[in-house]
Amino acid sequence: MPTIDAFKKPVLNVNHLACGYDGRAVVTDVTFSVQAGEVLTILGPNGVGKTTLFKTLLGFMPALSGEMRLCGEDVSDWTRKRFASVVAYIPQQHNPAFPFSVSEFVLMGRTPSIGTLSTPDAHDAQIAHEALVRLGIESLSERDYTSLSGGERQMVLIARALAQQPQVLVMDEPCASLDYGNQVRLLEQVIDLTHDGLSVVMTTHDPNHAFMVGGKVFCMGRSEHFTYGAVSDVLNERTLQDLYGVEVGIAPATASDGTVVNGCIPFLGSAARREAGRGSVVEATSVSPNVHTAIATDKSNAVDKSNATDKPNDRRFRKAL
Repeated sequence: MPTIDAFKKPVLNVNHLACGYDGRAVVTDVTFSVQAGEVLTILGPNGVGKTTLFKTLLGFMPALSGEMRLCGEDVSDWTRKRFASVVAYIPQQHNPAFPFSVSEFVLMGRTPSIGTLSTPDAHDAQIAHEALVRLGIESLSERDYTSLSGGERQMVLIARALAQQPQVLVMDEPCASLDYGNQVRLLEQVIDLTHDGLSVVMTTHDPNHAFMVGGKVFCMGRSEHFTYGAVSDVLNERTLQDLYGVEVGIAPATASDGTVVNGCIPFLGSAARREAGRGSVVEATSVSPNVHTAIATDKSNAVDKSNATDKPNDRRFRKAL
């Protein structure tokens, strides 16, 4: 187990990163860091560039400028194999083409550690088994992966990532298709993994997930307005209202063990929302830097939602309510 001092060491540093397609920036000047044993949650509405940023962080597309450092090293010239030895990716969903058993599927996480012409050995099999045991799902080892429920698949994906023995887990909306109970169980596992020294970067559309796991948050607003810092410092009513354009409240709740956790509650019946609902289409208009308000417009002015995408030259968005 890593020492307490090891937890203080930054594992991932992103400095003034610009991301985009064909030389055209979608997001610019992204800066944050993640220490060992820490969670960073990325929040933001659709169309602000979260997917583009994620693809760049994972090395699926090159950065336009800036740098990303892992364990103090610039990763721009790293091989994919070396990158995979440090960073493990857990997708939002995974639909396998073949009915592998769970143990075989998790064993695939050992690929970055195996030579090109080599096959997994007993040591690799033991590491894969330990990943299943670590998550308490060893009873699934002989099950057909394609027969699992959504919650079970997500846990198996985490086990495969752990079999890589990475230092950073990157999770794309890990709770997106899970029921409420499985969301809580998965986030409990995320917290447990950070206690073992792993760094976690995850995206979500639910601010409550950030409150539950704590750590840091990186809020991606429109017009490239970014807010970054500790969850307890950054996630307040004003930040969330500016981020999503809806009225919210934040209230504390106390668990049976006395732990107090904040939660985000949207006000569906607020006067502003009722007024906006009378006009079928709402357009966001800037009233002060990086703050938007809703104005009802005629239906004839409606545009297709596809305009609210990662397009660097179109910062307007319209949303049907």
